Amino acid sequence: MRLTLVHPAGFNFVPGQPDFSVLANRMPPIGIMQLASWLEKFGHSVALHDCLGPYAPKTIAENAEIVLATDPEMVGFSATTSGFMDAVEIATYIRERRPEIRIVFGNVHVSSLGAPILEHFPEIDYLVIGEGEGAMLELADGKPLKEIGNLIYRDDSGKIHINPRRDRILDLDELPFPAYEKLAGFPHAYHLPLFAYEMRDGATMITSRGCPYTCSFCDRTVFERQYKTNSPQYIYDHMKYLRDKFGVYHINMYDDLFTAKKQRVFDLCQLLIDKPLGMQFNCAIRAGHTSDEMLTQLKKAGALMVSIGIESADPAMMERHKAGVTLEAVRETVRSIHAAGLRAKGLFIFGMPGETPETVRTTSDFILSLELDEMNMTKFSPLHGAPIWDECINDPTGDFVEDWRLMNCLNFVYLPEGFSSREEMDALYNWHVKRFYDSKGYRRRFAKRLWQHRWSLWHVLKHLPETIAAARYFSSNKEQLEKAKREFKVHPRQPMGLKPFLSPDLLIDNIVSNSPVKLTRRDAKKLLIPVVEESTACCTPPALQAAL
Repeated sequence: MRLTLVHPAGFNFVPGQPDFSVLANRMPPIGIMQLASWLEKFGHSVALHDCLGPYAPKTIAENAEIVLATDPEMVGFSATTSGFMDAVEIATYIRERRPEIRIVFGNVHVSSLGAPILEHFPEIDYLVIGEGEGAMLELADGKPLKEIGNLIYRDDSGKIHINPRRDRILDLDELPFPAYEKLAGFPHAYHLPLFAYEMRDGATMITSRGCPYTCSFCDRTVFERQYKTNSPQYIYDHMKYLRDKFGVYHINMYDDLFTAKKQRVFDLCQLLIDKPLGMQFNCAIRAGHTSDEMLTQLKKAGALMVSIGIESADPAMMERHKAGVTLEAVRETVRSIHAAGLRAKGLFIFGMPGETPETVRTTSDFILSLELDEMNMTKFSPLHGAPIWDECINDPTGDFVEDWRLMNCLNFVYLPEGFSSREEMDALYNWHVKRFYDSKGYRRRFAKRLWQHRWSLWHVLKHLPETIAAARYFSSNKEQLEKAKREFKVHPRQPMGLKPFLSPDLLIDNIVSNSPVKLTRRDAKKLLIPVVEESTACCTPPALQAAL
């Protein structure tokens, strides 16, 4: 079968505003690249189109025409929440031009909401929930729809069917390397976050699926509770492949938690030490769950920077949203990272339930005291499949704007009780970002490494006209931009109040996370059993039996 897989552009800020983000960071869409190589392994012909790519046009019609020019029999969209309506508009254009083309949607938004998506969007034929390789291959092979696990579909009468969840891929080494070669402009026109790498060109890898922890803000409907990894040898071979075929010399490992299996990390480091590739990489660790020995080995193996998810420096916020991580553990981990000769990047979230101006100032003070080499603070966006979703959507004291296009961690869609307005939140956010990058400590550290970041500097200089134009646009249109944000309308076709599609395993997670009293997973299962006896709409009986 001829398939075309599409990564929609999504939505950035407000209409007419220059999108500076792709100048600062343009990442390859690993998901559809992995799916493309998998399908071709079994004899199917696959094309890719990245609507955020360096040569992609701006309009829906132009992007849809590029997809149609590949002459597909089936088109698959991998859409996050913020990119979903963009994908729907392209799908609608394709359906009007070529109604015989089958259209399938997957990724986290579809996995969390499930069947209601088909009820509201008739141009979509199939939904693939969870891990996509098995269902997409069986769709392409023409297997009877009722036999395809992870598939939601309409029959000829229009009735929607929800098939059982299929078993996860247990050995990720079965997957071929992602189809980087299908991406126009890779690797030169794609680039990692500025000043986060020294060697070029750069690329991204994901070497595991899932996460063993349960943070309140993470959507886990795709991989649920199972944590699976590539082997050290596979990772080494993958890195070597990127170096030898594409001239890539820096890798950002975008695993949720790269170091969750410690022996895997030690074995990979030993491979990279014994047979050096001359490459560097960044990865994510968890505070309090690493060791000086591991950090030393990561440095010897070529690691440049490690990221730590901290989220907040307010103890009550951490207990509520990031249980198991303490401020002292964070301080000690950062000290150990620096002692090993690595850079430390802190990851924070601004605006979760319980946030106040005081908790933000506390976090800002804490960030400066850590002397981090880099920092990223995202604006909190609730996700449908996260334990925190129900709290945000039902919070009588907070204010939530359920606009999917704005749920991209660039806008404050949720207003906690502690703030009077989103403008107040934006002002405090901007204050902190300016405070961090203007601090003497950061400027000193940055200046010492300026030459190491010459490729980032060259990139900025090369795109200086666009950078200046964006800066002028922001400064001269500040009032109009604020007005546009306040008056921005929800997409006319976006449904409101859809209920997340949760398996029993995720229902248990939500019960544990949202309970006002401490509960074990066993206690949560006991609470869930009466619900299961009344309805099995979320899942099939065999899956319920396995979960309970």
